[in-house]
Amino acid sequence: MKFKSVARRALTGASMLALSLSLSTGAFAETWVEKSNEYSQQLLNLMGKYQPEFAAQVGVTGVEANVFDLKENVVDRYRADSVEIIATLKAQMANETDPALLQDMAIMVKALEDGARTLELQNSAQLPYYNVPQMIFGGFQALLGPGSDASRHAQAVTRLKRYAGLEEGYTPIVELAMARTRERMGNEALKGPYIKEVEQDLERMPTFVAGIDSLFEGAGLDGWQDAAATLKGQLADYRTFIETEIKPRARQTARLPRPLYEDALKATWGVDASPEELIELATLGYANIKNEMKALAVLVAAEKGYDSHDYRDVINQLKEDTIPGDQLKAYYEDTIQKLEEIAIREGLVTIPERDTQVRIMTAAETAQQPAPNLQPPRFVGAGEKEYPTFRLPQLKKDENGEWIKTDETFRANAWTLSAHEARPGHELQFASMVDNGVSLARQLYAFNSTNVEGWALYAEAISKPYMPLDAQLVSLQHRLLRAARAFLDPMLNLGLIDAVEAKRILTEDVMLSESWAQNEIERYTYRIPGQAPAYFYGYSKLQALRTEVELALADKFDAKAFHDFILAQGLLPPALMRQAVMERFVPSQL
Repeated sequence: MKFKSVARRALTGASMLALSLSLSTGAFAETWVEKSNEYSQQLLNLMGKYQPEFAAQVGVTGVEANVFDLKENVVDRYRADSVEIIATLKAQMANETDPALLQDMAIMVKALEDGARTLELQNSAQLPYYNVPQMIFGGFQALLGPGSDASRHAQAVTRLKRYAGLEEGYTPIVELAMARTRERMGNEALKGPYIKEVEQDLERMPTFVAGIDSLFEGAGLDGWQDAAATLKGQLADYRTFIETEIKPRARQTARLPRPLYEDALKATWGVDASPEELIELATLGYANIKNEMKALAVLVAAEKGYDSHDYRDVINQLKEDTIPGDQLKAYYEDTIQKLEEIAIREGLVTIPERDTQVRIMTAAETAQQPAPNLQPPRFVGAGEKEYPTFRLPQLKKDENGEWIKTDETFRANAWTLSAHEARPGHELQFASMVDNGVSLARQLYAFNSTNVEGWALYAEAISKPYMPLDAQLVSLQHRLLRAARAFLDPMLNLGLIDAVEAKRILTEDVMLSESWAQNEIERYTYRIPGQAPAYFYGYSKLQALRTEVELALADKFDAKAFHDFILAQGLLPPALMRQAVMERFVPSQL
């Protein structure tokens, strides 16, 4: 049982923004929002009790020094507390009449019910396994890393001592993690973690252990060194535990039991389709996108003077035009500015006056997340407005002093990555939440990857017609990848394809590098199975909704008004987004 995945749902558990009651992007009735936030406090308290590191990450105060609850009977206690809150919320709903408030409360109940169901499924089928070093590093990264609140830093020392069991009443977190695994070792029916996941965790463990020290050094704190040394010794013992007790129990195949996989698709990632339906949708999209790429590659080859116009050869040629690591940040900032100018000129969406925040990640951050990504702001107790940050991986030089090439470092690729992660993609999505002000329920509990990633892929699509031709081809390549994800992920988890053939498709047809393709296979099989299809599924839902609106409005359709309205609703699931659009946006435009 992976308690962290339930924590991810309960906390990231279903994310950010709201169903506004008017068409104004900032118009939320203060009274119902405040009342909703009062009800949300029950869920925040639950998060703070069991996953205080996550709670601190989203901005909850007073929990910065606390540590994960891995004490005895944690699963039963968590489940019981969830059930109690669900019953309380349902009783409170009987006393409310405001539609928006009731929708918020229903969102909270669903998040808790989904979490409880997932917990039950995992607990009945999987041996508990915790990647303790990464869990610890992730919490400290949020508390001490770039962009963190310095006023909270001192609490990190207390948390470190508690991890090491150096404060009264605290058992070393390593001992607790081992105990939770060992107490269920006797149940042979429980499946261990996938062997490659365990091997990768062991390989990356030194990076995260070193990263903890780096974070404390960078924060300039005192009095942490002895506790860090103690914890480092305990983590060495935990490594031995993994090698001698977990690894022999690890399963040799990556496939999840179907009930667990389907639960991940729907409850965790928001994909309201069966694996078979996903495969049918995505294979059709894959074929259509490949046909577009073949036609566009002819134009790119002619423009560039390439000998071959096969899209595979053209993409390989484009990959040779790389961005040096020390110029990466500036190049992406310039590309984002060009995308903003396009959005303004073409009337795609409203662009804020402030610049997008961009930075290079640390080595430990890059190990944790090697691809470009968005760091969300705190949504609870942030005081002054905090905005998201677009983060780029830290690049290295080879033994000859040359920058190592990656799929993120060639120039034509910068356009679609910027559109996805920055503007008009994720950065604009999250910044809208900050600027509009929304209820905590819609910030923290309506989230899933379908609504988050669906918008970002859609943002690539609406930007693509105005990109240079070579960037348009790469944008289609990224869309091809999202379609491939949506059929390879379920096919691998249903045993309809093996990892070797899936990787061949990714390297030979989608044209990913060897390392990126390997990351994809790991993602589908054991890192976050079921998440990858959410991109194409969410994108398809949003494109279908746009078509429905265009048919309803005909020549009255205004793309900018439509996109501004979508962003004003926040990260609503497709069904709730469609309801908001058809009941309020469409009538307002007629």
